[in-house]
Amino acid sequence: MFRLSFAFAAIAVLMLINFYSYKRFLKRLDLFFRYQSVIKGVMILITLCEIFYFLVLRLDNLDPLLYSLFSAMLGVSFMLFCVSIIYDLFHIPYAKIPYDYSRRMFVKMVFDVTMLILALSYMTKGFINGMKAPIIKEVDVYISGLKKELCIVQVTDVHIGKTLGKAFIDDMVKQINTLNADIVVITGDLVDMPVEQIGNKLDTLKEIKSRLGVYYVPGNHEYFYGVHKIMEHVKSLGIHVLSNRSMVINETINLAGVMDMMGRRFDFEPPDLKQALRDVVPALPTILLSHQPKIVKEMKDEKIDLILSGHTHGGQIFPFGLLVLLDQPYLSGLYQHSKRTQVFVSNGAGYWGPAVRIMAPSEIVKLTLKVKV
Repeated sequence: MFRLSFAFAAIAVLMLINFYSYKRFLKRLDLFFRYQSVIKGVMILITLCEIFYFLVLRLDNLDPLLYSLFSAMLGVSFMLFCVSIIYDLFHIPYAKIPYDYSRRMFVKMVFDVTMLILALSYMTKGFINGMKAPIIKEVDVYISGLKKELCIVQVTDVHIGKTLGKAFIDDMVKQINTLNADIVVITGDLVDMPVEQIGNKLDTLKEIKSRLGVYYVPGNHEYFYGVHKIMEHVKSLGIHVLSNRSMVINETINLAGVMDMMGRRFDFEPPDLKQALRDVVPALPTILLSHQPKIVKEMKDEKIDLILSGHTHGGQIFPFGLLVLLDQPYLSGLYQHSKRTQVFVSNGAGYWGPAVRIMAPSEIVKLTLKVKV
């Protein structure tokens, strides 16, 4: 039921924004006056492809090439919509220009050309950024009660599926292995496919170099494809799955992990902070792995020093992050949630939907935990 509701809501939104983009931007461009029927047809075709995409999204029978093409259209629609809003807003001062036909036509032509260049630059930059390898982001985090410095490498939101596969994982592991990690953590949305289709795509994860192990919690997307089977597959790769449980690492920190909040919608394996923290050693700092940063809304008086999350993709396509903040309290980077608790949210290594990123580069994060004095 949740999947159908999401699909129909997404379709309704896309139809509205495509209509707006055509009516308030593309149709008003004098440069394209002779080609309006063609442009209208293209927008209708894009909308139909997007409708088809969402209706078959969870059936997993869409050809990878069509999947890439149709998902790219989602990015085009959103970016075109953003440019259309700017175009509309700038028409307010244009309307106040003293009436002179030739002057108005000149200003409008210059403005139309400028907005077209902006739209093309915005889209081109987005797709170029989306195809880039993850950057290495280094962050220092000061932790009270920490006995010695610790290096944690975090990867999240890899989304191995129709478009990202074994080659992406292989390259990602090579990057991780240059970072001298004490601990590597994977904070959810590792895959976007059922276990039966994974094959050897994740096998290179066995080769991760980490002095104290690799640890994983599932994200919301794992629930769409059978979270239990995926967790078992991850375990078979030698990775510790922290499903509402914790471990003491090298007598230095408590490392806890919770299941994703999607478990509540599925009424299956929801997050349980109390259970996850049941066996922690009170004298040691506690690091919590939670795919969604809004786990902070469920905290009461738990003694958690640092929460590592993903899920937001940093907004992925600016300014989409403004909408993400309606659901999540934090978007990207390090935040001081309370006097004791800090939250770090990663942009993620992969992408979901269109291979587009604007002002939210994909990343692998090297967190250096330092002793707070």
